[in-house]
Amino acid sequence: MNQGSADPEPESKEPLRYLSKLEAAAIETELLTDYRFGRQQLVETWGHACAVAVAKAFPLSSLSKKQPTVLVVCGPEQNGAIGLVCARHLHIFDFTVQCEKMDIPFLSYLPTEVQLINDAYNLVIDAILGPETDLSPEKEPYGSILLTLKQVKIPMASVDIPSGWDVEEASADGIRPEVLISLTAPKKCTVAFTGRHFLAGRFLPYDIQKKYELNLPQYFGTDCLTQL
Repeated sequence: MNQGSADPEPESKEPLRYLSKLEAAAIETELLTDYRFGRQQLVETWGHACAVAVAKAFPLSSLSKKQPTVLVVCGPEQNGAIGLVCARHLHIFDFTVQCEKMDIPFLSYLPTEVQLINDAYNLVIDAILGPETDLSPEKEPYGSILLTLKQVKIPMASVDIPSGWDVEEASADGIRPEVLISLTAPKKCTVAFTGRHFLAGRFLPYDIQKKYELNLPQYFGTDCLTQL
């Protein structure tokens, strides 16, 4: 084996496939059952990729405040767990991270004063409600959290889908992140997303890519993600 060469990536000529909620769930089930991925393994892979995407989109040198503070808002399910892993890796990348419901400097609640968030942080990472979440975005405390996030002026990055969006279609009045990090493959609601869009799906076995006709873009070098 030539250690100096990377495995060839399938080169896509067909349009990138955007997944429905059922398709995304089916792929995850296959990864867990047929390919024997562990759930924590997937969460770790996705969380690391999210941190890399944030570091690429918002390098330390570009942050406006003296302290490189980032607010990571984590929900109760898988997206929240990915947010916690992302926060840990951002801390390793020399970002100072404050994050709801975690053990490195944390807040037990999201401040309702929008100006406080704008003044204290450089950016917000939305890891609240993912495609797997069946909760209504109006359910508390999520309704109040999303209302606050829609008003912040600092940049925002969302994990997989912007919280409050239906997986199948974009939300006209939902939060509007500057950066989106899609996991595995982009979801249908993100077709019209106009910000910086990263995809973390390089780990996907080729047979799954072929079965679901994902037509994923090429990943370069050793990168774990690519920008769409």
